[in-house]
Amino acid sequence: MPFGCVTLGDKKDYNQPSEVTDRYDLGQVIKTEEFCEIFRAKEKTTGKLYTCKKFLKRDGRKVRKAAKNEIIILKMVKHPNILQLVDVYITRKEYFIFLELATGREVFDWILDQGYYSEKDTSNVIRQVLEAVAYLHSLKIVHRNLKLENLVYYNRLKNSKIVISDFHLAKLENGLIKEPCGTPEYL
Repeated sequence: MPFGCVTLGDKKDYNQPSEVTDRYDLGQVIKTEEFCEIFRAKEKTTGKLYTCKKFLKRDGRKVRKAAKNEIIILKMVKHPNILQLVDVYITRKEYFIFLELATGREVFDWILDQGYYSEKDTSNVIRQVLEAVAYLHSLKIVHRNLKLENLVYYNRLKNSKIVISDFHLAKLENGLIKEPCGTPEYL
């Protein structure tokens, strides 16, 4: 699938907002995170469903940096246990990041509902996560916010794969990373 506008340097070659709405129907907000709103999006020509993360530039430098960072990192990765980038549009006011749609639940919610995780299920999840993390590290990428809420079942089938999501805090490792980050409850 071709990308909208993915030049992230100083070039001011923006997409028009209509380019996003001409191609995708954005549904209601399904989740609000610190830096963005998350929508379920439907591609008009194919009917395929995706996840859309919309970052508002007016929300400040940290939001713009998070959006650019997520785009750069996701353009670099292709792994079955990492939610894949599908499309990007950058308008004067917003970043739209379209990702594969994972229809399963967060591992965190699954554990809360079940109350336990069998050793077999746990080892399967850990194996998939470690394979994805090893892949990221081979590219010198550090996720920096791995937590149960960012591990998602790809679908609702019993043997669904696990995918890692939420790469706005990820970094390319080029030496010692000094600034602390992540979810305070997990630090």
